[in-house]
Amino acid sequence: MKAGIVSYGTYIPRLRVSVDEIAKVWGESPDNVKVGLGVYRKSVPDLDEDTATISVEAAREAIERGKIDPERIGAIFVGSESHPYVVKPTATIVGDAIGCGNSFHAADFEFACKAGTAGIQVCMGMVESGMIEFGLAIGADTSQSAPGDPLEYSASAGGAAFVVGKKGVIAEIEETLSFTSDTPDFWRREGQPYPSHGGRFTGIPAYFRHVTSAAIQIMEKTGYKPSDFDYAVFHQPNGKFPIRAARILGFTKEQINQGLVVGYIGNTYSGSSIIGFSAILDIAKPGDKILLVSFGSGAGSDAFIFNVTDLMEDYPRVPTVWDKINGGITVDYSTYLKLRKKIRLKG
Repeated sequence: MKAGIVSYGTYIPRLRVSVDEIAKVWGESPDNVKVGLGVYRKSVPDLDEDTATISVEAAREAIERGKIDPERIGAIFVGSESHPYVVKPTATIVGDAIGCGNSFHAADFEFACKAGTAGIQVCMGMVESGMIEFGLAIGADTSQSAPGDPLEYSASAGGAAFVVGKKGVIAEIEETLSFTSDTPDFWRREGQPYPSHGGRFTGIPAYFRHVTSAAIQIMEKTGYKPSDFDYAVFHQPNGKFPIRAARILGFTKEQINQGLVVGYIGNTYSGSSIIGFSAILDIAKPGDKILLVSFGSGAGSDAFIFNVTDLMEDYPRVPTVWDKINGGITVDYSTYLKLRKKIRLKG
């Protein structure tokens, strides 16, 4: 048995703010924004929620579902661009919170929105080499956006965690590869509260080049074509890009609909593609083949081919990602600003 996903968990904050609410404040047409971005509302982290708490909750769900002994987890990698500390790892917080003991590798990854899938690849390599029995890879973010910036309509919060191993695999990793280049489409310098982006430049030279290239290369390497896959999920910075990427590559809307979550929770950055992947795992059947392609600005894409195994039949999958998406409490724009600390007390 190859390495693969043994268990998974997700966490999405319950608070939501609508695109209509944001657009109203900035004098934009809500309909134009919703049509242009394909986003209707997004998740908002509460005052006591950050990348660490999101990671812990997603990890706890993964461990509980898979009945994993935390002390058998030999590595924890947390991918995010909004770690709560600049110097102090989130991975050690997660390890202590879930009871891993002290004998495990720990590191934080940062590669914009693909840091979580990078963690899956590293865990896969360590498991395949025999260094560890199980690895825990997490992608989570509480993404930043300046008031009035187009990113404010989509930048949200959430995460997913995956236990990777060779025992009890529910989704085997058949193949993975990465496509990477130095494409400066999105960045945030040290000390800056909000990121900058290259506007339209983030589209064709960055997102579409990397996502389609990674997908094409992994299909060429394995000899598969789009019709061989039951499901596909691509990074979701908005609701339009993944649909267009699927169309370019020859995938149907039916293949991507289940994992297309961005319209209702926004872009969870490092959690984006893997929350969508988790939504697919929620309904996947033994024998299903899934293509996952992440994207991180700067820029790179990780592509994976997963084969769902017979063990998925008995795997507990409630609550589902869509159960979590359909819940939620709506807040107004001023509350959203307070929660995201865009309104700061003097002194």
